[in-house]
Amino acid sequence: MNHIDKLFGLKGEARVRYQHGEFQVLSPGDFVRCAVSGQIIMLSDLRYWNVELQEAYATSAVAMKRYVELRQKGRIKV
Repeated sequence: MNHIDKLFGLKGEARVRYQHGEFQVLSPGDFVRCAVSGQIIMLSDLRYWNVELQEAYATSAVAMKRYVELRQKGRIKV
């Protein structure tokens, strides 16, 4: 999100491509939703995501919970 976006206050959900160490906004918006809880995450607060699954997570605890769940199902290998 850049300075101009903040001034005009874009509303709605963004479409995002999650990459290693960064994300790319494909469609403008203010937020994404947590893949586990559905909680709104402002783009400026987005810190946790899974590149392979293209999912965002609201907190580190939620991200870890999802990781453990996927590992138990065999979808993630260590």
